[in-house]
Amino acid sequence: MALSLHSESAELDGAIEMLILKAFDEIRGADAGWLKAKHHFAIGPYGNPAHQPIGNLIVFNDDEIAPHTGFGLHHHADVEIVSYIREGVITHRDDQGNVGETHAGDVQVMSAGWGIRHSEQNEGDFSIRLFQMWLKPGSQGGTPQWGNKPFPKEDRAGIFVPLASGRKAEGALAVRTDAEVSGALLRAGSEIVHIFRKDDAGYLVPATGQIEVNGVSVHAREGLVIRDEERISIKAVWDSELVLIVTAA
Repeated sequence: MALSLHSESAELDGAIEMLILKAFDEIRGADAGWLKAKHHFAIGPYGNPAHQPIGNLIVFNDDEIAPHTGFGLHHHADVEIVSYIREGVITHRDDQGNVGETHAGDVQVMSAGWGIRHSEQNEGDFSIRLFQMWLKPGSQGGTPQWGNKPFPKEDRAGIFVPLASGRKAEGALAVRTDAEVSGALLRAGSEIVHIFRKDDAGYLVPATGQIEVNGVSVHAREGLVIRDEERISIKAVWDSELVLIVTAA
């Protein structure tokens, strides 16, 4: 039976845990007024120092952006950024000439490559809620790229659908790293099984609802670190919207 902890302290002390819960009150946040963020991983001065990267997954931010505000023009290099829009519409602009709106239910991907300047704005009258994931690229440099795509929720009912992938998953947006971001919707009482390939690790976050993973309870916006598992069984306690990141460990 897989073990679970309510923090990662035992892992840092050398204990090997296969399923590690990040309880919501252990995920540190910041409130800038226009931006309310929960940082699932430590990044600079933000987040819980015990919450370290998982393979190529280095950032998972749970953001709320107030109306008519947003991230002004700023620079990134050598990072893959996947944005999973939960509510609202975000407007992207960059110095490569890309402009686009990404709506709730859609996903956008930006490969920063050797360098890109971009802004992400909420031009609407309601708050945006999104998950933002940063992935370490397989190699440095390359031409910056941006793209977005709708992923209808009905297509994710009872099954994980690849949303962004460096593993050539059909229909997914491309990222330049050995990782894959998938989404699923489960009705209360339903159950699915996910199989991991050898040497993979995972991070599972319910955007809504409540689930049990191999008997471990995970509530909305909490995170579950998955290591050294061949398979996990996910049961929905309530209707649940799930995001799963699988990465080379």
